[in-house]
Amino acid sequence: MCTPWSPELPLFIHMAYNISLASRCLAAVVGYFRWRKITAIYEQNNYLSNEYCFLTHLSDSLRVVDSVIDHTSFTRTAVEEELKKLKEKTNRVFIVTQSSIEFAILLFDKAKKMGMMEKGYVWIVSNDIASLLDSVDSQSISSMQGVIGIKANYIDTSKSFTEFKLKFRRKYGSVYPEEEEFSNPSFFALQAYDATWAVAKAIEKSNRRTKYDEFLLTDISSTNFKGLSGEITFKSGTLSNEETFQIVNVVGKSYHEIALWSQNSGFSPGEFGPIYWPGGMQKRPKGWNTTASLGTEGRKLRVGVPAKGAFEQFVRVDYDHSLNQTNVTGFSVDVFKEVVRRLPYDLPYIFVPSNGSYDELMEQVYNKTLDAAVGDTSIMAKRYQYVEFSQPYLASTLVMVVTAKSEDSKWVFTKVFKKEMWITLGALSVFIGFVVWLIERTENPDFENHLGAMLWFSVTVLFSVQREALRTNLARIVLAPWFFVVLIVGASFTATLTSKMTVSQLKPSILDIATLKRENLIVGCDRNSFICSYLVDVLGIKPGNIKKIDSITDYPKEFKSEDIAAAFFVEPHAKVFLATYCQGYTMAGPTTQLGGFGFVFPKGSPLVIDISEAILQLAEIGELKNLEKGIFSSNCSSSNDQDQDTGLGPDPFSSLFLITGGIAISALLVTMLRQLRNRRLSFKLHRVDYIDRGSCCS
Repeated sequence: MCTPWSPELPLFIHMAYNISLASRCLAAVVGYFRWRKITAIYEQNNYLSNEYCFLTHLSDSLRVVDSVIDHTSFTRTAVEEELKKLKEKTNRVFIVTQSSIEFAILLFDKAKKMGMMEKGYVWIVSNDIASLLDSVDSQSISSMQGVIGIKANYIDTSKSFTEFKLKFRRKYGSVYPEEEEFSNPSFFALQAYDATWAVAKAIEKSNRRTKYDEFLLTDISSTNFKGLSGEITFKSGTLSNEETFQIVNVVGKSYHEIALWSQNSGFSPGEFGPIYWPGGMQKRPKGWNTTASLGTEGRKLRVGVPAKGAFEQFVRVDYDHSLNQTNVTGFSVDVFKEVVRRLPYDLPYIFVPSNGSYDELMEQVYNKTLDAAVGDTSIMAKRYQYVEFSQPYLASTLVMVVTAKSEDSKWVFTKVFKKEMWITLGALSVFIGFVVWLIERTENPDFENHLGAMLWFSVTVLFSVQREALRTNLARIVLAPWFFVVLIVGASFTATLTSKMTVSQLKPSILDIATLKRENLIVGCDRNSFICSYLVDVLGIKPGNIKKIDSITDYPKEFKSEDIAAAFFVEPHAKVFLATYCQGYTMAGPTTQLGGFGFVFPKGSPLVIDISEAILQLAEIGELKNLEKGIFSSNCSSSNDQDQDTGLGPDPFSSLFLITGGIAISALLVTMLRQLRNRRLSFKLHRVDYIDRGSCCS
């Protein structure tokens, strides 16, 4: 059972350290160093009977930090044989637990002789071994260099501990004089001493009671005192004090503390101090070895690259006959090199050119012929059935590139402004003309004609050719800001129209995929890419209407000979194509979102997480953008840019329109109030005159 107390053992009190907390501490160490898999080693048929209970707790704790566990039991007679099996596997992180100190000494001695205490290996021991390191001789310690352990923490500077230590060493030395050098009391000795005191205190209380055993259990359970191993208090048959663990590192003839962990606050604020790893390694070991499973311990990671990709800007493979070596260059290769450079450990690799398709490259990674693949490889859902991908280092969509044709320029002047701008100008011009006419019509004979005068003035004022002279200051106030608006808008119109007439206007020869399918046109795609099958399976284009093309230089020839009407690329390839062949091509139609470009690894590869994190780091510091400039830069403007809608809208002039309109509205209100007042005054005068004439007649 995984609980130290049960109703079946009513007189049992558990005083050992909490295995649940110990497993959480071990998992915290594993999670801190981001090891994704560990192998637990324990001694078979040892005097500790709860190894399965501990492994259950450890497995649950490791799952919290995204790590998995594999475990194996050793017998003392088969240590070397079992170590050979572990050496052939990929995992290099081992936790030794639930074992006697004698077994641990034997294990590390064999591991050292077999080269398993060298660089790249990680060894962690649990509390049942680490707490006995003070009793291990120097020869055995020399076989454990670089081992990390968790050790129950206790105060060893108190007066009571010092006195006990002196007595313990004196007594132990008298019995075992040959081991006097290693006679420091372990944590288990302190717990045994505290347990004895707890029982003694309880017996003293229970001496005068009749039900001795029942009250003895109660008195022990209610014990509360400060012992050598810590606070001694029980709850539900177990120690209830907060336990802390030292994280220790074996170096030289002993060990030193590198961190402190507690169940409530985790690691100490300073986290980990300097660590001596097995083999004297300075960086954190990655904790695995991909090539071990292939039976070629120590060889470099075999990274496949596409040798016959259509776009050599991403991956280019050249063979130097004079030096008898293969050179691999390109954007994808540069990104991979930068990513590996940022890993917290060394990752030796070698590029292996592959002459097949991209799917065949995936298959080589799947069957472990290759350890990884680097290139302009699209992340696809169906490929996830066989391999894993890193975080995308380049986003992509599926786009269509077609030839561009000249646009009819007869009505080009109408496209200088957007429709909203033309409507705004017309409405505001008529409104200004109406306000000026309303103000001037009573004072100026030029505005006597109602509708005709107003409309004519609205048109002529746009070109500053109006003949009507204004006679009121209010009308001049309305017209002044409108003249300024006309000046600014006219200058913008002239500049934009000149630009449009100077640069040839192009539009796509084919607007969308529906046109391709309706007219039964031929399209092109990269022979080694997934796009050809995607066009058939997803977009519904007939297989007979698809032409497979080998190189980027072949596309212009196919377009010129009219063998293809459109070409389909992933967006990064389309950008490279348009940057290379600036004139006569443009993107068209809606795009389809894809997974982007990523690096390929076998299922379950521990490299995926570290590589993905390094890619994100490159993106966050802007290094990916700097690398992209090398392949997407061009000395000429893309025809796709020329096809953009450059018409001016009302937004750039909105402040001028608001000021002019506001002044005109204010003037309109003033004029209407004046006219209302004049009508009232005229009505009163007319009424007085009528009354006077009536009185005279009478």
